[in-house]
Amino acid sequence: MRRSRFVSLLWLLVFVCLASQSINGTDTIEQGQEIAYPNTIISAGGKFELGFFSLGNASKYYVGIWHKESNRSIVWVANRDHSFPIESSVNLSINGEGKLVISDGRMFYIVTNVTTSRNTYAMLLDSGNLVLLNRNTLDVLWQSFSDTTNTILPGMTLQDDYGFLVYNWLIVSWKSVEDPAPGSFSLELNFTNFLTIKKGSQTYWTDTRNAFWGDDQFGWGFTSEFLNTSRITQIVLDDFGQLKLQSWSEDDQRCCLEGFKPISASTSIQDGTYEVCVRKKNLHCTNSGDHAQNDGFLHKFFVDYPSDEYVLNHTSSAADCKAECVSNCSCIAYAYDINRGCLVWYGDLFDLKQLPENDVDGKIFYLKLAVSELITNQKEKSDKRQLWAIVILTLSLSMLVLGFSIYFVSKKLQSKGEDLLKFDLAISRKADDTDLKEATKPGIHRKNESKLPFFSFESVSAATDNFSVTNKLGEGGFGPVYKGILLKGDEIAVKRLSRRSGQGWEELKNEALLIAKLQHKNLVRLLGCCIERDEKILIYEYMPNKSLDFLLFDSVKRRTLDWSTRLRITEGIAQGLLYLHQYSRLRIIHRDLKASNILLDSNMNPKISDFGMARIFGGEELQANTNRIVGTYGYMSPEYALEGLFSVKSDVFSFGVLLLEIVSGKKNTGFYQSKSLHLLGYAWDLWTRNRALDLVDPMLQEVPTHLALRYVNIGLLCVEDNADDRPTMSSVVSMLNNETMALPSPKQPAFLNARSMVNQNLVQSRSEIYSVNDVTFSVLEAR
Repeated sequence: MRRSRFVSLLWLLVFVCLASQSINGTDTIEQGQEIAYPNTIISAGGKFELGFFSLGNASKYYVGIWHKESNRSIVWVANRDHSFPIESSVNLSINGEGKLVISDGRMFYIVTNVTTSRNTYAMLLDSGNLVLLNRNTLDVLWQSFSDTTNTILPGMTLQDDYGFLVYNWLIVSWKSVEDPAPGSFSLELNFTNFLTIKKGSQTYWTDTRNAFWGDDQFGWGFTSEFLNTSRITQIVLDDFGQLKLQSWSEDDQRCCLEGFKPISASTSIQDGTYEVCVRKKNLHCTNSGDHAQNDGFLHKFFVDYPSDEYVLNHTSSAADCKAECVSNCSCIAYAYDINRGCLVWYGDLFDLKQLPENDVDGKIFYLKLAVSELITNQKEKSDKRQLWAIVILTLSLSMLVLGFSIYFVSKKLQSKGEDLLKFDLAISRKADDTDLKEATKPGIHRKNESKLPFFSFESVSAATDNFSVTNKLGEGGFGPVYKGILLKGDEIAVKRLSRRSGQGWEELKNEALLIAKLQHKNLVRLLGCCIERDEKILIYEYMPNKSLDFLLFDSVKRRTLDWSTRLRITEGIAQGLLYLHQYSRLRIIHRDLKASNILLDSNMNPKISDFGMARIFGGEELQANTNRIVGTYGYMSPEYALEGLFSVKSDVFSFGVLLLEIVSGKKNTGFYQSKSLHLLGYAWDLWTRNRALDLVDPMLQEVPTHLALRYVNIGLLCVEDNADDRPTMSSVVSMLNNETMALPSPKQPAFLNARSMVNQNLVQSRSEIYSVNDVTFSVLEAR
């Protein structure tokens, strides 16, 4: 009991400690959460901070928002017209009515005096905007951007929620740097759509040129120069009625004018000071007549004159205007206006505006600076010009070198491939036969992988007569296949990836890597590849008798496939699959075994081809699951087509379909005979009625009855619905080679209920309509 109580107290202590330290790490104020000095909340990006601050003599508390970094200047004050004593236990919270309030226990100051739903919370955004949100609807009930003080931040607009201009919109200056109470000056929007500064009720300044704002792409708000800056920017109406556009970076705080600097590198929230710019070098003018050598003028182009008072001197020329300013040490700047004459400024300068380059209203302004500062400024400009010249020259040379490098590398890559025309097919066959014999020796079957030759595209194109239509052998899901002829007369097959192909680089790479590692007489031989520019090509040995489907499903050509030839083809396919499943260096699941992927050489020996969809099984892995179903309808096992499960038994199913097709000379898909809608159902129907011999191709002559029945039996065993009931390829090979071996009776095959059930299940499972042709498809579907 004591231990339990101790643990509870310990957890409570940890919770209190975490809660007390977590306030500074959040950007929200929740109901029931109190923020008291010195705790604050910080916007998510760390740009702005909200909390209590004091000014001047530090006797009063205010709630405000300030920049978290840089000069930490205050941008908004919640209670500018009512402060709280510094010694009071004042806090900021959301009361039971859902309003944001400041309280010292004796009185409340309501910050957000709006109708709320009680279920609210406040959030400080990275724009510096404090918003009060309805937790249920996330509607903004109130925002500090609409309750302005003396500062304008990027993102503030002069529109209400409906897009109408708010003509009573205004900001009001502070009373002084130590008192944020409303001062004498205000910036507001009048009915002529001009911003004006007023002192009391009198107009002090009007922005007739829309220097600060306009109806550009940001809507009725502040100009894009103000909003799009990458620096920290704000507009402040100070207690002297000056409207200042302030801009600085986190590493650098600069006055807008060259030759000036801030009094201090940073200012303090506590003492309430602001950035004030002073000259870096004092003027040397002493009214002694020797000022021309020590002071000079900086030319400022495309500016709008300062709005503070100037003296109009009726001199006859610009030179006289300059002389007037040079001779008077109180003169700090001059300008010569053709229409008005000589304009001279004395004292401090306010709101000198830099206009965009080539602005038609831009004027020339001459600012008096110490000669040493002018030299420094000119040197900086000269250094910048030199730096830019170096950068441009370096970039130009780099681009030139890069261009030459790309050219020579591309030429080298183009000539890197071997010449396919000179490829010696006979030597390649001997090398492969040697590798095959070595691979069959005990303990040698894991020798180093064969190196795959790379051929140049130029030589591949020459071998195929520039991929002539007359040399085209056919086209599959991968792309077209062309016949090629080498210099010695050897024939090759060139498989070229089509840009419109559903298969792509991954399938090509998969096929190249797999076949390069496999050596078997019943697997097609990959001679090399070509990967150049956008071309991706595989080169195979040429099969003069094309593919099995080309002969088997043709009413005339299948006469060339007598019974002994069909037996040899069947046994060769079985041996090739057995090698893939059991004896190769890698256990391979083909996943797309079908008649069109069985190629026939000049002696009608079968070669399994197209390994683009094949999968490698590692270790003791027996079964895998995939979301990407690939294969051909009619040859796919039910567990793979419907559930994405595949194993060696998936290939056994495909072999069973292929075996029944070889015996009957009929396609499994598109089958219309008797009551069955596919070959498997027809074969099962004949088997159950003891009429299996009727399945044998009528074009075949002198077919041994016992062998025909045996092959039908084996085919039906391979296509059984349950994968566990199907034999392995080693068992299949034994059944084919050993006529005395007893065979079990087959169970009903998969997809027995014909097309209606198959298509319905496939569509419901995969939301895809499967075709009934022999084109390999690939479906990408999350399960």
